[in-house]
Amino acid sequence: MAAAIADPDPVLYYEHIALYRDPRIKQPAEGSPIPLGRAALRRAGSDMAIVSYGAYVHIALRVAERLAEDGIEASVLDLRSLVPLDRAMLLRVVRHCGKVLIVHEDSRTGGIGESLAAIIQEEAFESLDAPVRIVGALDTPVPYSPPLEEYFLPSVDEIERAARLLAAY
Repeated sequence: MAAAIADPDPVLYYEHIALYRDPRIKQPAEGSPIPLGRAALRRAGSDMAIVSYGAYVHIALRVAERLAEDGIEASVLDLRSLVPLDRAMLLRVVRHCGKVLIVHEDSRTGGIGESLAAIIQEEAFESLDAPVRIVGALDTPVPYSPPLEEYFLPSVDEIERAARLLAAY
C-alpha cells in the first residue's frame, strides 16, 4: 500500500477483506515501501511451484505444509502485484521447479491464472515437467450467501488434491 501511495502514477490497490479476519495472518509494516512489481518467495522447495497472490498466498502456504508432511517440497511464490508483474522471478521459480500450480480466487476461465500460464508456457516451456495446472473459483457470479461463497471458492482440500495430482505427474 505504501508503494501505491508513493507512486506518482494512478495505482489501483485491492486489499482482501479476508486478511483482516484471519487471526493467523499478521504482517508487520515494513520500513520502506516494497517496489511495485517485485514478487516474494514465501517458501522454498524444488518439487513444484505454487504461484498465488493476495489472501490465497496464505492458503498456498498451508497446502505446502501439508505436502511437506509427505516429502513433497513446494515453493510458494507471492506475486504481490499483477501489473507490473515480476516475470523474472516467476520464470526463475518455474525453471527451478519444473511443475507449476497457479492458485487464485478469480474465476478459472478468463482469470489471471490463464495469463500467467500463457507466459510460463511461452517463455519456459522447455523447463516444464508437467502441464501448468490452475485452480480457481467456479465459473459463476460470486454468490452472496456465505455457504455458497465457501463452495464457490477453491478450498484448501481442492488445492491440495490438484497439487498431489501435479506432483504425481
